[in-house]
Amino acid sequence: MWSSIVVLLCFVSDGLSLGQQRVISFTDGPLQLAGNGVATLILSSTDFPGVIRAGQDLAADFGKITGKNLTIAQISTDQTSTTGPAIIAGTLGKSALIDSLVSAGKIDISQIQGQWESFVTQIVTSPVSGVASALVIAGSDKRGTIYGIYDISEQIGVSPWYWFADVPSTQQTNIFALDIHKTQGPPSVKYRGIFLNDEQPALTNWVKEKYGGVGYVSGFYARVFELLLRLRANYLWPTMWDSMFALDDTKNQPLADTYGIVMGTSHTEPLMRSTKEQTKYVSGSWDWTSNKANIIKFLTDGANRAKPYESLYTMGMRGSGDTASSTLTAASLADVVSEQQKILTSVIGNVSTIPQMWCLYKEVGGYYQKGLKVPDDITLLWSDDNSGNMQRLPIPSEVGRVGGAGVYYHFDYVGDPRNYKWINTIAPQKTWEQMHMTYNRNAREIWVVNVGDLKPLEIPINHFLDMAYNMTLFTSPNSTDTWLSQFAAMQFGAAVSDQVASLIDTYSHLAARRKYELLDSTIFSVINYNEADTVLAEWHTLVSSAQAIYDSLPAASQPAFFQLVLHPAKAGSILYDLYVSTAKNNLYAKQGRVSSTTYGTMATTAFQADKDLASTYHKLLGGKWNHMMDQTHIGYTSWQQPSTNNMPAQSTPAKSTNGAAGVFVDGGSTTLALPSISLYGPASRWIDIYSKGSSATSFTISSDPWVKASPASGQLTPPGLTSDQRVNITIDWSTAPTSTTTSKIIVTAGGTDFTVTIPLSNTALPANFTGFVESDKTISIEPEHWTSVTSTSKASYGVIPNYGRSLSGVTLFPVTISSQTPLSSPKLSYNIYVFTATTASITLYLGPSLNTGPSRPLTYAISIDDAAPTNAQYVPITDLGTLPSTWTQGVERQGYDHTTKHDVTVGAHVLNLWALEPGVVFQKIVADLGGVRTSYLGPPESMRV
Repeated sequence: MWSSIVVLLCFVSDGLSLGQQRVISFTDGPLQLAGNGVATLILSSTDFPGVIRAGQDLAADFGKITGKNLTIAQISTDQTSTTGPAIIAGTLGKSALIDSLVSAGKIDISQIQGQWESFVTQIVTSPVSGVASALVIAGSDKRGTIYGIYDISEQIGVSPWYWFADVPSTQQTNIFALDIHKTQGPPSVKYRGIFLNDEQPALTNWVKEKYGGVGYVSGFYARVFELLLRLRANYLWPTMWDSMFALDDTKNQPLADTYGIVMGTSHTEPLMRSTKEQTKYVSGSWDWTSNKANIIKFLTDGANRAKPYESLYTMGMRGSGDTASSTLTAASLADVVSEQQKILTSVIGNVSTIPQMWCLYKEVGGYYQKGLKVPDDITLLWSDDNSGNMQRLPIPSEVGRVGGAGVYYHFDYVGDPRNYKWINTIAPQKTWEQMHMTYNRNAREIWVVNVGDLKPLEIPINHFLDMAYNMTLFTSPNSTDTWLSQFAAMQFGAAVSDQVASLIDTYSHLAARRKYELLDSTIFSVINYNEADTVLAEWHTLVSSAQAIYDSLPAASQPAFFQLVLHPAKAGSILYDLYVSTAKNNLYAKQGRVSSTTYGTMATTAFQADKDLASTYHKLLGGKWNHMMDQTHIGYTSWQQPSTNNMPAQSTPAKSTNGAAGVFVDGGSTTLALPSISLYGPASRWIDIYSKGSSATSFTISSDPWVKASPASGQLTPPGLTSDQRVNITIDWSTAPTSTTTSKIIVTAGGTDFTVTIPLSNTALPANFTGFVESDKTISIEPEHWTSVTSTSKASYGVIPNYGRSLSGVTLFPVTISSQTPLSSPKLSYNIYVFTATTASITLYLGPSLNTGPSRPLTYAISIDDAAPTNAQYVPITDLGTLPSTWTQGVERQGYDHTTKHDVTVGAHVLNLWALEPGVVFQKIVADLGGVRTSYLGPPESMRV
């Protein structure tokens, strides 16, 4: 996309719009549209019905902002009796008034004429008799004009989510047009849309309640069509599982065309016939080899039905019910597509001018890889792995195809390894990384994303479609942060935009670490690295901050904030409360702790809180969104959703037979050995002293003088959490031995002495060393904290903020570079200091991306000091239609962990890394020198001196 002035939007109070060039002000401008009366909107009665309908929305949008709608004047010529300020909107060749302004040289259309979905907006003086000046919107085609109209709606302050997320409009007294000539050229991606899928139970139950129980009817779809156009989208795959878009309501298909939406069908529904129609209306089985004639008739009927309307035809075929066919082969698929193109030629005309796509999904991609020929005028629609990782993108030999390429992406899925359907778990940084690569690898014809129930995926939908519309605003890894601030300002105002953007960013980061459906009580460690407690504290901080913003907002803004920000934060926090409490209940019950019962109660409370929060959502705004939280999400035992949410199993502590108190230590050693502590590691370790009975018990701690315990004495008071005491152990390094030693800590509790040991290392570093230092036989590094980095004339490293499980991702740019080789490519170097001579296992935490070309597997190289680099390919090459053996781990953990072995001696070293392919994203580096313990996120970053 291009624009006469590329503006990466600085949000000010005037004329909010997401990343688009501003032409509206609330303070001053040469043309006042509202305040001193209200402008007239002049439309041509001969224009597209969709343009006139969008114009009616604009008139009502002015009413939302100023309290008074625009007056609409529809004319059939280039003359009008209107006087005073005006907005003139029309399409080239469809509006006589617009055409007359072009002929008179009053608007310049040279950059939009003949272009796809483009428009110009400018002030024109004396456009017609009686009108001194007007804001003119001229579109190159139907949607070009519609987008120009909705651009003004958004700039005056009407969010695209005014209905679907209840975002209110800020009232304004005055609205002015600025003297700016705006030219908005073709969108970056031609067809940009969503797929409503996996719609049972939430969306289906909501639609049944709100639309009379008759299914997905035109009243529902009208809302969806309008939302898509306000989001500058143009393409829709309708619901498929128990729906027939064209038949459930015969108004659906013509209404889409009236609005200006290009209709398609999913990857498994050829020639505009829905999945349900395949079983209901095909005479015989859905099997090409045995029932070809009947299927051809069925598909021909679909083409005839869709002929009057703008459609993008799905080609090819899969088995019944979105499954692989047991009888289709490469040869029979080629025959399927040949016959389908014959149908389109017979029904519509020249097939080369008809939009067509073939989604190479699952097994179909395998046929293509093995030589299946796809007609050049059909768009190749590449799919991700259903979890947001592209499996294939165009290679050089495919870039010149007439039909081009596109992508089918997922924000929702039903299938292995687990469904994810409940609430938003999408990290916008990950979406940016994949879509940035997709766009630059020339998959630009179609972007369609599976969005499940639509709600509550409002934010990732908006982000995805904004990128599809204008990728020039998303060239930088930092563009996600910019976009989040813009989005927050559009919905909640500039005054809180940075705070709200930070909340959304933090939520996305926490939620994307692992899908909610993949959580259980064993994922985050309650023993090592304080992991579970740290993660839980992050969630609690998020909720506290979100609640504070919610409480500060005007009442009118609170429902939207609840839906977009507060509800997901609370929902995620509750689930983590549930699983961490369950983990402690189960562990502590094994230890005989009295407190395990309290943690079981806390888990039960969290389970109820989850139910109560859903109820709050359902009661919002008088029940407007009842059923939207019906989706089950707790208690998965396989990939398929449970029929109901199921409380995780709880444990009951056995009655103590070995004393009134017990001791448990950081790291979980059964011999009560604490992880080692040094000047260069965590400042403290912990000891848990706990009651195993119903009576109060005192405890005392004694140790070497340099070992400090806080508290050093106290009382365990059952029941409840006061029956436990966590004691923090620190070291006074000024008096500790200047060597490696082990201290003993004696815990006396319940009449029993417990001996805890703690290894100490008080070894000084060389004065001139800078870098990361081993502690507890571990070195952990966030890759963006390199000691040095090199680049070449063709490539360099960039940081994707908040990408992955911990801090960020580091990857190569541009994504179009050729394969790299060590020593001649950009290098990341990290100074490390090692106290333990050993064979180190160095594990790279890498992004979950897959190989996107058949001959360029994702590979990195690693070396210590001047040793020869070791090449490490961590994603195996597989045939299209299959997934690598490590894929489940990559999806569940949101990344791959890959380990290489390296001999290290005591002293300073340099760890060198090279990414050898674009798409390799470094998330964390962990050197295990014999001390790494089990966790989900890995050891926290080591000290850097």
